[in-house]
Amino acid sequence: MNAAWKRQHTLLVGDSAYETELTRKYAQRRAWEPQDPRRHTALIPGLVVELLVGPGERVQPGQSLLVIEAMKMQNHVTAREEAVVGALHVAKGETVAKGQLLVELR
Repeated sequence: MNAAWKRQHTLLVGDSAYETELTRKYAQRRAWEPQDPRRHTALIPGLVVELLVGPGERVQPGQSLLVIEAMKMQNHVTAREEAVVGALHVAKGETVAKGQLLVELR
């Protein structure tokens, strides 16, 4: 589904004012949201500093699954829906690449 935003602006050029309207169409799904809410991939390269769940564990929406450190920041990978952890594809201390599969939920 597509959505759009509109913004009204007045541009001043010398002594003249021009009314303009800027629009932008975009997909409603944000780029950082996974396409499959049960397959979590690394959004940026980094280091896995903490695993917070294990296989077979039930998770709730928003619950942290693991923590990746990138550019001196810790990023929590969180569950998007209620599920059970199916498989962890990374280990603590492992370096991950952008797009690498981290966790699968079922």
